[in-house]
Amino acid sequence: MFLIDMFNKKTTMPTPETALPGRDQPLPTAEIHFTSGRPLKGPYPEGLKTIYLGMGCFWGAERLLWNTPGVWVTAAGYQGGITPNPTYQETCTGLTGHTEVVKVVYDPKQVTLEALLKIFFEAHDPTQGMRQGNDIGTTYRSAIYADTPDDIDTAIRMRDAFQEALIASGRKTTVTTEIAAAGPFYYAEDYHQQYLAKNPDGYCGLRGTGVSCPIAPAA
Repeated sequence: MFLIDMFNKKTTMPTPETALPGRDQPLPTAEIHFTSGRPLKGPYPEGLKTIYLGMGCFWGAERLLWNTPGVWVTAAGYQGGITPNPTYQETCTGLTGHTEVVKVVYDPKQVTLEALLKIFFEAHDPTQGMRQGNDIGTTYRSAIYADTPDDIDTAIRMRDAFQEALIASGRKTTVTTEIAAAGPFYYAEDYHQQYLAKNPDGYCGLRGTGVSCPIAPAA
């Protein structure tokens, strides 16, 4: 029964009453991107945009995205939950409500949001609910958090296009990606930032479905 209770806690979102209390102060973390030397927290050049993408474990997702042409800087962090300024250990309990995300600051003149979301949908399996492969829990759910209504609309169009592509490929699974307005983003601890640049042989859990995501045209 104990193991069942632990599993349920990790895959069920907490309420404000059951969530961990967290803390008022941000966690200490890196200030500079390990590979580019650019500031993680800004200031960013004028005209850049931001999207937040959860694809399971943020280590592999961040490497994929920082290597994408047009992306100016990335950062690993926690978003979509309740607990303020959570630690990694706290998020792993499932009692903060956060998922692991990558903050992606990009130049829309060099790479479109649609192109980034195509990479997003193809690089992981967004149909698994509160998991990615053997990584199980609320922290591994698929998510897109956007700063503007237009970007949310774009995410919904791309999700629907990928759902149609899954059906056309013979798959009967449903995309479970959470799409919402971006709430507070909490930077993860220093050792999580650009983890696979610091540890090239480290764990990467990215596994796609093998289905291509079409670029959905605007309405």
